[in-house]
Amino acid sequence: MAAPMVKHPGELRWETRLLAVVVLTLLVFGVATVYGAAGLQTRGAGFTVALNQLSGALLGGVLLVAIARVDYRVWQRLAWPVLLVTIVLLIIPLLPFTYGIAPLINGARRWVQIGPLRLQPSELARLAVVIWCAMLAARKGEAVRGFKKGVLPFLVGMGALSGLIVLEPNMSMATLVALCGAMVLFTAGAKLGHFMLLGLGAMLLAVQAVIMAPYRMKRVLAFIDPDKVGADAHHQINESIIGVGAGRFLGVGFGEGQQKFHLPYAYSDFLFSTIAEEWGFIGVCLVVLLFSLFCWLGFRIARTAADNFGQYLAVGLTSAVGLTAFLHMAVSLGLMPTTGLTLPFMSYGRTSLVISLIGAGILINIGRMRGKPSPKKSVSGER
Repeated sequence: MAAPMVKHPGELRWETRLLAVVVLTLLVFGVATVYGAAGLQTRGAGFTVALNQLSGALLGGVLLVAIARVDYRVWQRLAWPVLLVTIVLLIIPLLPFTYGIAPLINGARRWVQIGPLRLQPSELARLAVVIWCAMLAARKGEAVRGFKKGVLPFLVGMGALSGLIVLEPNMSMATLVALCGAMVLFTAGAKLGHFMLLGLGAMLLAVQAVIMAPYRMKRVLAFIDPDKVGADAHHQINESIIGVGAGRFLGVGFGEGQQKFHLPYAYSDFLFSTIAEEWGFIGVCLVVLLFSLFCWLGFRIARTAADNFGQYLAVGLTSAVGLTAFLHMAVSLGLMPTTGLTLPFMSYGRTSLVISLIGAGILINIGRMRGKPSPKKSVSGER
């Protein structure tokens, strides 16, 4: 990667400030939309869900402010501990004797209950893979262009995380984690030929995973040819598209959407459809603009980061938000099979929200550290 462009800190300050404004806007808009999507007419369900989301927003906001003031280079030293803790948390739900702290919810064991805290380890994996891959890429330098000493070590870490997530089962999140790691690896200079080979291998594994799980196969077939599978299999996407179309230009009004009563998890997995119905084309454009602005600012910060680790980390954090948002919107518009991914900063889900805000805090710090001298002793211990 080309050497970072160094500018005076004052010239770059506006990017981090604007990024914070974008995140805050998405956060506020998200809490309001979750309130409406949860159902204002269902005995206070909207208020309860929004209150839970607000608690996550407050916790995540405090962490964002704190982390934005911590030198991002500390994450180089913490990359391995974060990865190992994430792997342990992902293993817990897979054990047969851990139902007490990893209960079966909606047919899957994806959560770990630690006292009053319930978290989703796969959401942490999305952050862990970016930090770990950025650390490893910065350490390897040009060696990343090789396969045995370059790409292969990345595959071991990424494969461990993705494989454990597939076993939950949560194939969509496993795919997202792999894509986030691949974005960092590509930015670090890995050869295109290696990516094509790995992409082919990943595609074959994905096809095998779909074939082995009847519900996944049903989703894919419902997307390809819903008439052959039946209306029930395509129900969610149909209802989502109806909601999008019902919003027209200005929307039906806040809390007035009706498709949320026909969509499972309208306040999380299909929040974008609810936004389109209640806020209309204007609301859709606003959300797309905010996420586009977030990605633009994130990649600008990456381009001018103080070192390679900062560049790779910023690219990974930005890609994690951008890819998740894109996939969520694509599902809501019927452009992809149902995945169950949330809309970053907006959808209901406190673990997802807190992790997204932590990532934003790290990204803001990378932006703040541009133009400032590096510490004399590297955090990672590199020479």
